[in-house]
Amino acid sequence: MMIEYVVEIVLALLALIAFIATAIPWLNLRYWWVRGFDFPRLQLAALAAVIFFALLCVLPWSPLGWVGAIASLIVLGVQGTRIFPWTWLAKRQVVNAEGEDASRQFSLLVANVLTPNRQSASLMRQIHEVDPDIVLTLESDAWWGERLDEALTESHPHTVKIPLDNLYGMHLYSRLSLHEPHVEWLIQDDIPSIHGWFELPGGERVRFHAVHPRPPAPGESDESLWRDAELLLVGQTVRDSDQPTLVAGDLNDVAWSKTTRLFCRISGMLDPRRGRGLYSTFHAEHRWLRWPLDHVFVSEHFTLVALRRLSAFGSDHFPILATFRYRPARADENDSPDADREERQDAEETIEEAHERRGEEPVKNDD
Repeated sequence: MMIEYVVEIVLALLALIAFIATAIPWLNLRYWWVRGFDFPRLQLAALAAVIFFALLCVLPWSPLGWVGAIASLIVLGVQGTRIFPWTWLAKRQVVNAEGEDASRQFSLLVANVLTPNRQSASLMRQIHEVDPDIVLTLESDAWWGERLDEALTESHPHTVKIPLDNLYGMHLYSRLSLHEPHVEWLIQDDIPSIHGWFELPGGERVRFHAVHPRPPAPGESDESLWRDAELLLVGQTVRDSDQPTLVAGDLNDVAWSKTTRLFCRISGMLDPRRGRGLYSTFHAEHRWLRWPLDHVFVSEHFTLVALRRLSAFGSDHFPILATFRYRPARADENDSPDADREERQDAEETIEEAHERRGEEPVKNDD
């Protein structure tokens, strides 16, 4: 009896810890330790489920056991509701492609290579196997740039290269023609992004934004302002254009966070994972601590041909491969999000704060 009571106490305490961890992201604060609780929602839901079923084994419950059971059910409900849209039970936000039309189709591989990682052969082998039209690497320095040049220059001659050793280098290689490619430093002087257009075989042009904002994390940034502002600034840019658009990169944010969901509503961009699965790309070495950090978003002009997470290659991220087809006639079938006036104001204020703290005059966007 005493052992069961001790077990009940331990389970109840774990349930309360999970409950607190679930409540913290509701705080309207940008501190890294607050925003960090946006990430392990699947893990917290799994923990709550284990706690509840473990408590069932020590019935009848004391008052403390009831507290633990109720807390675990609340955690399971809140976390399950938040991650449900990224399960196969939910409605797909980007509809499946139908038929065949190679002239309007393209594939994109996104890989955060992890700067100190030197296992380039494994990644190059996968790139040659899946043969994507566009390759985007993050954290790629000069050494990685040389390896990428050796493997891709001939097959993917259109390039944008930003070799940096600060973990924010980027390289873009494309088989498709690039138009007006340029590098911008949107929010911080050491964080680049790539923008421009690529041309499909059929002649249509697709606007693209490749981003890798700084994460809220110890040793990186004490708060999420810089990441949030960069994502929302790109979102505003997309919103102000009705062109077919692609946004890709390591967002250092999970798909279900407040910031990424706001980015989607501000921009109207669609997440092809919704209704299909998490496709968690980080952390490649820890099976029980994984979440989707590498993203590919598209405007309503596209349908999805295929989405795959590829194999580990020494980085802490898995590569992800997405294939889309340009189908503007089916735009109404996609479930496009939209922001209300309050959300647009929230995004505007975040961007203004980042510019002001950077020492620049903020640019006003009229709604």
